[in-house]
Amino acid sequence: MATIDELLANNREFAAPLAEKHLDVAPSRRLAIVACMDSRLDVFAALGLGDGEAHILRNAGGVITDDVIRSLAVSQRRLGTREVMLIHHTDCGLEKITDDGFRAELEEMTGISPSFAIESFSDVEADVRQSILRVRRSPFIPHRDAVRGFVYDVDTHRLREVEAGD
Repeated sequence: MATIDELLANNREFAAPLAEKHLDVAPSRRLAIVACMDSRLDVFAALGLGDGEAHILRNAGGVITDDVIRSLAVSQRRLGTREVMLIHHTDCGLEKITDDGFRAELEEMTGISPSFAIESFSDVEADVRQSILRVRRSPFIPHRDAVRGFVYDVDTHRLREVEAGD
């Protein structure tokens, strides 16, 4: 059985005993979280969140890209979020590559230089600080005073806060 077919079977088993319910599209905690896509980070479990409580935006590195700013703008301007939590983590794959090296690899394999930024980094805390500043400086994000950044330790499962330093 293919992995997706297994996951569909898991979903049927998951959904069968649950009562139908409708949650509001606006997250009840008025919170948006930007996190890395790393499979070792279960955002809901790590933070004790339930369904409908927060928007969760994920990408490689949890970096603040134009698309993340777009999603945060919608989250705040149309769906009522007021706080932004940024979560990077230890042992991140983006620490193991370089922008130039990965860009060259992609171009060599495809014949096309990617138009997107790679956003690799060598210092996770510095990258968290940069991400905080990108959100705080965006004119598209109206609620920029409650933006905080953290590093999740993939071994201990604990968060440590990183001060913005702006």
